[in-house]
Amino acid sequence: MATMTYRDALNAALREEMTRDGDVYLMGEEVAEYDGAYKVSRGLLKEFGPLRVVDTPIAELGFTGIGVGSAMVGLRPVIEMMTWNFALLAIDQIVNVAAKIRYMSGGQVACPIVFRGPGGAALQLGAQHSQAFESWYAHIPGLKVVMPATPADAKGLLKAAIRDDDPVVFIEGEMLYNVKGEVPDEEYVTPIGVADIKRAGADATIVCHSKTVKPSLQAAKTLAGEGIDCEVLDLRTIRPLDVEAILRSVAKTNRLVIAEEGWGFAGVGAEVSDLVQREAFDDLDAPIRRVHQADVPMPYNKHLEKAAKTDAPKIASAVRAVCYRD
Repeated sequence: MATMTYRDALNAALREEMTRDGDVYLMGEEVAEYDGAYKVSRGLLKEFGPLRVVDTPIAELGFTGIGVGSAMVGLRPVIEMMTWNFALLAIDQIVNVAAKIRYMSGGQVACPIVFRGPGGAALQLGAQHSQAFESWYAHIPGLKVVMPATPADAKGLLKAAIRDDDPVVFIEGEMLYNVKGEVPDEEYVTPIGVADIKRAGADATIVCHSKTVKPSLQAAKTLAGEGIDCEVLDLRTIRPLDVEAILRSVAKTNRLVIAEEGWGFAGVGAEVSDLVQREAFDDLDAPIRRVHQADVPMPYNKHLEKAAKTDAPKIASAVRAVCYRD
C-alpha cells in the first residue's frame, strides 16, 4: 500500500489508463501547460505530449462537443471541467448528445467519455461556484454518476470510468484533493455501481457519498461514545445505485439517516428514501431522516456558509432522532 493524496490518486489513474490505451486523451482548461487547475494532470503533458493532453479556450460547450464527437468515432476522451458549475454551459452536449446517442442510434454508436472535475462547495466561493449537481445528472437515463470519497476509490473508479463504454459523470470533491489515504500498489479497478461500508454498525445506517463521508464517520465516532453503533455506507456511485447494499444495511440496523451535500428538494436522499420506504418499510423502526444543505443559494459569509452545509453535528443529531435519543 502507498499513501497518497486524492489528487495524486486521480493523476495515477489517468497516467495508467493513458499508458494502457492510446485512445485515451485528456482535454480541458489549463490541463496541459499549467498541470491542471488542481494539479490533477501534473506531468501528463510532458509524458504524453500535446495531442493527448490538450489545453482549451474557456469554451465548455465547444470542447465538450469535440470530446463527444471523438468518443462517437472510437476515442476515449476525459474532459475536465474546472468546476461542475461551469459544466452548465456544456449541458446540451452532456445531456442531449452523450447521454442519448446510443439509444437514438439503436445501439450503433457508443460514447465512451468521462466528464470529470470538482463539484460542490469549497470555502467561500459564493453561490455560483458552490453547487452540488449530482442529482441533476443522475436524473438522466444514459449517464452514470460517480463520486469517490477516498484516494483509493478515486483511482479505482476513475480507471473504471475511462474503460466504460458509456458516458460517465465523475464528480470529485474540491475539498478532498489534499486528503491522504492508502492506495493499493497493484493494478486494480473499482466496479461502478458498488457501494462500500466504511464503518460497520448495528444501530443505525448513515448513507452518504463524497464529501459527506468524512463527517458521517466523525458523527459515528461521537455517537459510539453515547452507545449508538452506526454503519456508514458510502454510495460511491449515484447512478447506478447499489440498491442491494442499501437494503441490506437497513435490514440490519432498522434505522436510516441520509447525508448529502446538495439541496434536499429532489436530491439524492429523496431517491434513497423512496427506495427504502418502498422496498424495506417493514424493516424500519423509525422515520427516515435526511441531512442536506439549507434550501438557499450558498452564502459567501463564512459563518452563514458553515450554517448552510451538512456537517457531523447535524448528522449526529439526525441519528439520535431516529434512535429516539434526542
